[in-house]
Amino acid sequence: MGKISQETLAEMIGTTRARVSFFMNKFRKLGYIDYNGNVKVHNSLLNVVLYDKPEIVQRDGRGRRGAAARAASEGSIT
Repeated sequence: MGKISQETLAEMIGTTRARVSFFMNKFRKLGYIDYNGNVKVHNSLLNVVLYDKPEIVQRDGRGRRGAAARAASEGSIT
């Protein structure tokens, strides 16, 4: 997929560019994404979105997940 500006993303999801920027920065600080002009989304953000179970991200980038998120990622939950 090509580059999408924060303004375009905001229009796509029905919010403002400022809100997109706010959440991009928040997700970066929480370790859910790497963002420096390009975005790399970590599985931890997917766990939050799909299961409402935040992964605890350690400083070294490893995460500890709850049993439900771990089981889902291993295919135990359908």
